[in-house]
Formats: sequence, structure tokens, C-alpha cells
Amino acid sequence: MTRIRELGISIGVLPTGPTNSLSDVAGVGVGHATLIRDEAPSPDGRGVARTGVTVICVAADAYRRPVPAGGAVLNGAGECTGFIAATEWGLLETPILLTSTMQLGRVYDAACELMIEAHPEVGDDVVIPVVGECDDSYLNNAARMQVTRADVESAWTRASTEAAAAAAGLPRVCDEGSVGAGTGMSCLGFKGGIGTASRVTAAGHTVAVLVLANFGSRERLTIDGIPAGRLLPPDRYAEPDPAGSCIAVVVTDAPLDGASCARLARRVGLGLARVGSYAHHGSGEIFFCAATGLRPKERSGPLSGVALAGAELNDLFAGVVEASEEAVLNALSGSPTMYGRDGNAREGLPLEAVRTLLANRSGNG
Repeated sequence: MTRIRELGISIGVLPTGPTNSLSDVAGVGVGHATLIRDEAPSPDGRGVARTGVTVICVAADAYRRPVPAGGAVLNGAGECTGFIAATEWGLLETPILLTSTMQLGRVYDAACELMIEAHPEVGDDVVIPVVGECDDSYLNNAARMQVTRADVESAWTRASTEAAAAAAGLPRVCDEGSVGAGTGMSCLGFKGGIGTASRVTAAGHTVAVLVLANFGSRERLTIDGIPAGRLLPPDRYAEPDPAGSCIAVVVTDAPLDGASCARLARRVGLGLARVGSYAHHGSGEIFFCAATGLRPKERSGPLSGVALAGAELNDLFAGVVEASEEAVLNALSGSPTMYGRDGNAREGLPLEAVRTLLANRSGNG
């Protein structure tokens, strides 16, 4: 797995966290279940699968001590369950799950079951898991229900394990590229998927972003200000771009309330614009933010502490923009060429050509 910084590209001015990933926020973990199958079409088999599930554990005890949260929608051609409730209450009480559009219902059902098993009291109340989706049908046989409860549970368990490691001071950069929910995604004319990055503010707060990158057209790809999509060799597969979408998850350890989380989430759109997104008609850009620095001591209690507000948020805003831009580029650089259903293919970003472009940037301007 190659990250964009390995090509000599440093995005923005703020420093990164130790792993430059979502894991830099203490207690946060990411797990993936990746489904790659080549079987006969139904009814003899399950067809071609290029899909999966990604689970983000923001806090292991989020149900008993909800996490301040908020969201923003740049373009609404997509779905994220739990978004309305979390925005209304300003709180998150489940992990955040990402998957393929047609699998959202299955993942939601599995998440409800797993929450009930972990917290039997949910059976006397209700829980609304946060599940976001992007369309991977260009490479994946979306007409077949590919994801099972076992896949969701596997990603969930991995996320919990990684969260425990991060809480113990042993964070590890999560896998990127064509993994989990990102397995079948396309981005800016190349193979897309999962990407993540982090920033540390002058006040010492960490803010990190994970994207499910599945948007944009090749000619608009911009890397650190260079119009790379127009300068790189033509697409050897010359296939039309899918409609696309982008789900982004922001997590910070700063003390924020739900309203400020929504403000941070909104800044993801600026980072996507830097790499070439204009949120076209058929693309769903949905962003969600959670902040672990100001949590209630019990499920129904008030937030404990004083929230940052106003100009105190400026460095966090900048961190979200920079980390969002870099997360998309990490999704691209970590995704090699993939072949999928019906012979469809999506080319991986040509890393050496990108390295040469950026090394010669003075001659491009």
C-alpha cells in the first residue's frame, strides 16, 4: 500500500499525527471486511463481488456515553441512516458503518443485532445505527446481496480491536485503498476506495478524516495544485465514469458540541474541491463528524466541560480541509488496477508518472 507522501507530496501546512490516519485520535479504530469473489451468475453462484464493509469505532462505550456529533450534506444523492437523529440530538451512540448502496439494509440490520447483543437494554428502547453508502456497481455485481451479517461482525470486531490498541497508545494506520467498503469504488477516473489522514493543531488537538472516495472525472483530478488528470496518459480502458459519491467521517479529540461538529463536517467539501470534485448532480457528498473531547458521564447526562467555539475552531477547520484532500489522494495511491463484473476495469493511479509530474511541477506552470 503506497501513501501519497511516499511520492514526495505533502498536502497543506499543519503537521500530521503519528500515523497520519484516523487511528491518531485516541480510542478510535477502523475495521474492514473485503469481499472479492469470481463466481458463476445466479442461481449457480453469487456472481462477481467487489464490495465490502468498513466499521469505524469512535468510542467503545458510545452507547452508554454518547459522543457529540453532527453532519453536513453537500449534495444529497445518497443515503446515511442515523444522520437525522444524530444531527437532531447532536450525539452518536453507535459505530459508523460504510458499505455499498444496495447492501445498506443488510448492514443496518446486522448493526442493530450487534448493538442488541452488546447492550441488551437496547431491546427495551431503540437504536439507529449510522450507515453510509456509495455505489460500487461498475465493478461489483450489485444485483446480488453480497454482504452477510458475518462480514459486518468481522469488520466490527476488527474495529473494536484497533480502538483498544489506539486507547492503549498503540495506534496503527488503518488499511486503505481497495478494502472494505472501498473495494469496488472509483474516484476521479481511477480506482478509488478508502483513504485517511490526520492533522494536529497548534493547541494540540488531533483531527482526522476517513473518506469512501467514489466520485469525479479523470480530467478534473488535481494533485497538490497540479492538473494531473489532464497531464497523465489517457485512460487505457476509456470507460465512462460512474455517477459517484463520497462519504467522509471526521473524528477529533477536541472538546466540541454537536453544532461545532456539523461545522467541521461541512469543511470536508473544501478538501474534495481541491482534488477535483464539484459535487455533480448524481453524486452524494455526505459528511459526518464526531468529537470525543466533551462527552457526558452517563447516557442521559449533560456534556461535561466547555466546548470550543468561534475562532477557536479555525485550526480544526484547516485540519479538516487538509486531511480530506490528503485522504482522497491516499485512497487513490493505495488502489491498484482492478477488474470486475462484465470485464469492467478501473485503472490504478500511475504512481511513477505522478511522481514525475510533481517533481517537474516548475515546468508545468
